Amino acid sequence: MAITASMVKELRQRTGSGMMDCKKALVETDGDIEKAIENMRKSGAAKAEKKASRIAADGLVIIKVSEDAKKGVVLEVNCETDFVAKDENFSSFANAVAQRALEANPADIDALLALPLHEGEATTIEETRQALISKIGENMNVRRFKIISTEHHLAHYLHGVRIGVLMEMQGGDNELARDVAMHVAAQNPLCLAESDMSAELIAKERDIIETKAKESGKPDNIIEKMVDGQIRKYLAESTLLGQAFIKDPDVTVAKLVANKEAEIQSYIRFEVGEGIEVKKEDFAAEVAAATKV
Repeated sequence: MAITASMVKELRQRTGSGMMDCKKALVETDGDIEKAIENMRKSGAAKAEKKASRIAADGLVIIKVSEDAKKGVVLEVNCETDFVAKDENFSSFANAVAQRALEANPADIDALLALPLHEGEATTIEETRQALISKIGENMNVRRFKIISTEHHLAHYLHGVRIGVLMEMQGGDNELARDVAMHVAAQNPLCLAESDMSAELIAKERDIIETKAKESGKPDNIIEKMVDGQIRKYLAESTLLGQAFIKDPDVTVAKLVANKEAEIQSYIRFEVGEGIEVKKEDFAAEVAAATKV
């Protein structure tokens, strides 16, 4: 029986397992979804499935850069607690996944998970992930990765294991690029330059500033100048090139790199768990509810 994309999608939705594992299970059962689910529950995938709904917002950011500093990858791998984030099995897995991403240049997460964890081996990254979930007892996800390939040079900065920045720079030197990467880790600019800022975001900010300015009761022409000034300040504080350099607040990042005849081409900043909504547990309320008659 031909295995269709819709069948794989349905099995993924029902089990929370990876695309390649679902496809393999369907092939083995000749397209019988219920039988495939049963088989997956009998295997290590069953334990992983039970934990798939649990939020994994802790973990590691890993950066790997090629020897010639022309290609690099930033990867985030999540778990549920910082205790597991420090586990050697977990960190070894995360580092191996990042290395495979650097070597194989996969198109997306599904393609990455389908790769063997180590070149020449049969066991895939997804199979290893599920086995590790069963072994350690926490949900884990390879959440995201980005790759930069450049004709210029790359430098990176890791703030512990939770924040990582990969910096692509033309000219300058590795020390400058690393300093700017450290600045990005600390200041978290919204984008590189004013031209990269979305018109929608600027319009929203202008509307907020304008509403507050009108409360002053000043004439419209004065309010317009106030709003323009606040927008300029907002753009300077929100863009990497406009920010005051963290090591020397008297110069902007733009001036810093210009003085070294360098130019920032791009950067990637990952922080563990950013954008993941973590449910806050109220254990006192739960106990009270449980004991209420």
